[in-house]
Amino acid sequence: MTAAGLLHTVPALADTFQGRLTGLEPGLVLTHVADPSLLARAIDVGVDEVVRDRVRTHVRHLVGGGAEAVLVTCSSIGEAAEAVGADVGVPVVRVDEAMAEEAVRTAAAAGGRVAVLATLWSTLGPTERLLQRMAARHEAVTVTAEVVAGAAVARGAGDLARHDALVADAVRSAVGGADVVVLAQASMAAALGDAAALDVPVLESVSTGARRFVEVVRHGLGTSSAESVDRH
Repeated sequence: MTAAGLLHTVPALADTFQGRLTGLEPGLVLTHVADPSLLARAIDVGVDEVVRDRVRTHVRHLVGGGAEAVLVTCSSIGEAAEAVGADVGVPVVRVDEAMAEEAVRTAAAAGGRVAVLATLWSTLGPTERLLQRMAARHEAVTVTAEVVAGAAVARGAGDLARHDALVADAVRSAVGGADVVVLAQASMAAALGDAAALDVPVLESVSTGARRFVEVVRHGLGTSSAESVDRH
């Protein structure tokens, strides 16, 4: 049995990742921490020292409780997760890392165009910067990014059907000008539907992030998310 921790800013994602991770690795014992105030502050003022301190506190709490690795499921605070991973003694994985790696690798082998979609400006920046950092190693890869208008408002009002419809429409529009489309937030994954019917790959961070986290747990990489990014 292996203990692992997850930090969420969207409480509903706890069930999503619980099912996904235990499906991949039934022996995992997971502890979840959900703190919506992290996302609220990231939206209001950005990922400042207050957010970084709270992330550090939560991660240290999970490690103190026995977690051998921690997955941070919110892309908006991904850069804070990288920073914390350097000093807690266990791997800290940002949920969008594996997705970004796959997106750049896929684009480099095709036409080189990555389109990033988000519903929040607070998420668009961190995910775009992560992709740009990786794309810099491939001269032919370019990254464009946009926010899906109205989707965050719909989700905030509890209208998940409209949120998903807006995201799905944006994906269909983006496919025409990209070789791979990236959904920047784990909460967007449910809107993806039948991605196999689209002309280009559409990547989301729930499945890619879960697979990467299980890989880290299984192999005991002993590196922070930031170090893992720098190796690729």
